[in-house]
Amino acid sequence: MARIPDGQTPAEHFGEQYRVRRSPVMRELERVVCGCDYGGTSWTTRAEAEQVGRLLDLRPGKRLLELGAGSGWPGLFLARTTGCAVTLVDVPLEAIRIAAERAAADQLDDTCAAAVADGAVLPFRDNAFDAISHADVLCCLDAKSAVLRACRQVVRKGGRMVFSVISIAPGLSSTDHERAVEAGPPFVETALNYPTLLRQTGWTITDCVDLTDEYAQTHRRLLREQGARAAELSQVLGTAELSAWRVAKRATTDAIEAGLLRRELFVVDAVIPEERGKHSA
Repeated sequence: MARIPDGQTPAEHFGEQYRVRRSPVMRELERVVCGCDYGGTSWTTRAEAEQVGRLLDLRPGKRLLELGAGSGWPGLFLARTTGCAVTLVDVPLEAIRIAAERAAADQLDDTCAAAVADGAVLPFRDNAFDAISHADVLCCLDAKSAVLRACRQVVRKGGRMVFSVISIAPGLSSTDHERAVEAGPPFVETALNYPTLLRQTGWTITDCVDLTDEYAQTHRRLLREQGARAAELSQVLGTAELSAWRVAKRATTDAIEAGLLRRELFVVDAVIPEERGKHSA
């Protein structure tokens, strides 16, 4: 994940990323690395997206909210393969436009809706969704607690959320911690760990799957495929930007393999209000 340049807002930065990822060579790179071609920016592979669909028990009649949906991966894929209805939410208008075009191309107009909105202030009624998913979103946002509370507000009682997130491994030295912050996503550092954040915002953890090995493999695959397509990528990105991207990905790969960064998949259920006291007791 690229650092957000000084003077550029996250919406501007990611909007630009989604535009670039529409190019044929970037979509080919995505297919080889992650098994999809939606122009996504998360590390979700096709196998992981299928796993998310199973964990959320998605099927016709289910209402899914995909937060930080970007250009539609994996939300549109889940709608197409499970028959669920999906609402895509993100801040960059450019990403939502691209996702809407893909939804139309995949003939998902009747089961797909999209909105430009901040994840911390979701414009939906309470209990509007059966399930929520987001992929590597919280590690790119500062307002993590606010987003988790907003998600809890719009999911039905007993509803489920499945999300992946990149975090800093616990117990690091100050030097290694600083290295992890530098190599990770823009807001990888957290004051509280995710189990605590989830408990404080009305969620109970059902399962947590360590995806760090897969995360490292995906990075290694990306580096290899970037090298194989360097000439084509240089035409799209420019030589300097491609070089900077590869240097950043190498630093992240090294940090993962050194045990400084990890990636996890959380499966969490909405705590029913009358049960919240029991969980905090």
